[in-house]
Amino acid sequence: MQLVNEKAELYAAQNSTLQETLLQKILDNTAANHPHAHMLSGSTQGKLLEFLSEMIHPEKILEIGTFTGFSALSLAKGLQKKGILHTIELREEDASIAEQYFNASAYANKIKLHQGDALKIIPELEDEWDLVFIDADKVNYINYYELTLPKLKSGGWIIADNVLFHGQVLETEVKGKNALAIQGFNDHVKNDNRVEQVMLTVRDGLMLIKKI
Repeated sequence: MQLVNEKAELYAAQNSTLQETLLQKILDNTAANHPHAHMLSGSTQGKLLEFLSEMIHPEKILEIGTFTGFSALSLAKGLQKKGILHTIELREEDASIAEQYFNASAYANKIKLHQGDALKIIPELEDEWDLVFIDADKVNYINYYELTLPKLKSGGWIIADNVLFHGQVLETEVKGKNALAIQGFNDHVKNDNRVEQVMLTVRDGLMLIKKI
């Protein structure tokens, strides 16, 4: 299902600030060479993540799902002077690619990359988070949410990507394990009195969640 009118999406991109050289390189190289390039946050969404991070101005960010590093570098732009971003990637090859981009960036000393299973890594991290970005395997969204919410500061934020899951959650009968997992996650957050949330129809859907 096409969620966003292609002309509107192109118009939005044309009227948004261009990405800096390194971030554009990640976009271009991933699109040209990665078999799952569709998993990358688009340029406009990346700029939105950057702006949200700059508005929140976090000291500690956790990203679950690094992919090739584009979203981490977008979010890192809002970090406080002594801030740090932890990012977790399951796939060794993607983690290696992302690390190369991190080392080439101005945020090499502000990004800590963890390669492995986020369900095991998150409990080992002792930080309290100002901002969490969830963009990993959909079947574990609720698990990631429940692992991170207790460590999220009061007034802190979770951003969850793909909450419309290619429009499949809009169908009369939702099918497929990933679509069902996202529908379950959306319902879980909606019924959670610990948070407030707003769902944005940007790209594949972003949910902004604020801990009360």
